[in-house]
Amino acid sequence: MNNLKDVMPLEDFNWESYADGVTVAETEKKETEEAYGKTLSQVNNHEVVEGTVISVNKREVLVDIGYKSDGVISANEFRYNPDLKPGDKVEVYIEKEEDKKGQLILSHKKARAKQGWDRVNQALESKEVVKGFVKARTKGGMIVDVFGIEAFLPGSQIDVKPIRDYDVFVEKTMEFLVIKINQEYKNVVVSHKALVEAELEAQKKEIISKLEKGQVLEGTVKNITSYGVFVDLGGVDGLIHITDLSWGRVSDPKDIVELDQKINVVILEFDEEKQRIALGLKQLTPHPWDALDPNLKPGDKIKGKVVVMTDYGAFVEVAPSVEGLIHVSEMSWSLHLRSAQDFMKVGDEVEAVILTLDRTERKMSLGIKQLKEDPWKNIEENYPIGSKHVAKVRNFTNFGVFVELEEGVDGLIHISDLSWTKKIKHPSEITQIGAEIEVVVLEIDTESRRLSLGHKQTEENPWDVFETVFTVGSIHEGTIIEEHDNGDVIQLEYGIDGFATPKHLIKEDKTKAQLNEKLPFKVLEFNKVTRRIILSHSRVYEDEQRVEQRKAAAPRKAAETPEIQNQAAANSLADNDALAELKAKLAEQSNAE
Repeated sequence: MNNLKDVMPLEDFNWESYADGVTVAETEKKETEEAYGKTLSQVNNHEVVEGTVISVNKREVLVDIGYKSDGVISANEFRYNPDLKPGDKVEVYIEKEEDKKGQLILSHKKARAKQGWDRVNQALESKEVVKGFVKARTKGGMIVDVFGIEAFLPGSQIDVKPIRDYDVFVEKTMEFLVIKINQEYKNVVVSHKALVEAELEAQKKEIISKLEKGQVLEGTVKNITSYGVFVDLGGVDGLIHITDLSWGRVSDPKDIVELDQKINVVILEFDEEKQRIALGLKQLTPHPWDALDPNLKPGDKIKGKVVVMTDYGAFVEVAPSVEGLIHVSEMSWSLHLRSAQDFMKVGDEVEAVILTLDRTERKMSLGIKQLKEDPWKNIEENYPIGSKHVAKVRNFTNFGVFVELEEGVDGLIHISDLSWTKKIKHPSEITQIGAEIEVVVLEIDTESRRLSLGHKQTEENPWDVFETVFTVGSIHEGTIIEEHDNGDVIQLEYGIDGFATPKHLIKEDKTKAQLNEKLPFKVLEFNKVTRRIILSHSRVYEDEQRVEQRKAAAPRKAAETPEIQNQAAANSLADNDALAELKAKLAEQSNAE
């Protein structure tokens, strides 16, 4: 036990406070509080200060700002930064020093928003990489929280490859570059693609520097278009043109590959400066022409399937990915221009004859008309001159009618060979397109593969009989049907036409004969070869006057006047068998028309 004489009084003991009744413990507590208070930071409401993260859990984050109590912030305000941990420095906004529970009220979100605009502008200027939290999807892109500011991330700026599902990025923290700011409307646009492109640029240069023509690489189908397929070669893209996907025809690249498919490709061409790479897929397989039967030659028959139709012909696949062209001119012996669709359609199985075969150029031309004998081979035997046939009217021209006697055998009926009696102005007066017409072969032109035909020659030439009817000097009734400056056309009996000049159209009263007027006409000239009859009305009464004058001068010769002679000739013609037969034929034609 210690000796009491060793106990000494405290040198700094406050005897005055003890005398006043204040205990030593209370004095120390007060002094301690004052000393502690001097160590605390002085904070003001609505001020932004820096704090230190003490602890983090799913609900809240505890932050020390050097105040007498720690502040609590909702963990939602730190969603943009999932890597937050104790010891991290964060900015906080003091909303209230103490609430009813004596708790310090802080906000990280408001602190960021208050200082965010300056930081965003600084990031744009310095091209600083910033972190942002993807809050939600919106029309055309995403909404991203950057420094507490809502920025817009366009869909085209998410990644270098097309994005098919935007939702996978929602509630993710990503790195961005600020690429545009609208100061007036406080709009901010960010890009993640710019960061990726910068990384890929270095990779592209390295990859392209190692490329060689003919090199085979593995890639991933990145995008499919109507003209080809883009393939990711591991940081650099190459294009397989649609023509390099398959040796056969490709109507849709999706029939060959699909998105995200791993495929081997061969490098065809590349431009290091422009960073363009042309790839091939079909080149990894042997060319189908190399497997074509080596014994095939022009003249051989071959079967195939129509795969493509055009106006000028049809492409026929005769072996896997080996095609030949049947030109429309090789589909029929006919000279009439028609569309290839008139003969066949896609999917048809056809047989053809090989016309040309170039294995070097890998081209083949085919024909189907060669499966039939050329109708012009024995044309003179099948269509001898003078033979009669039935043809089909194909086309009209101002100078005649084109007809087809059979496929590949065409002929022309000149307009002058359509009728013996009518002066045809246009073939449509006689027939119509698609109608059948009787013809006689007049000439054969084997070089042009065309026949000269006649329609009127199917009947006897009535001008042989007309020669005996319309003799020079005979008088006939005629009707004026056309008026011209150099004369008028007069229609005579049997439907034939004659012509009278103006001076021969003067009537006895000195007036000119009018259109549709019916008058007697005298035949001045008859030409069977040119089928021309020249008429005169004035000669009729002039000759009668001369007859009267002769009667008065020589009564004995009155019986021999031209009028009596003409009457006698007419009576004898009426009894002529040929004329009767002609009248019957012309009557039948008139009834038929």
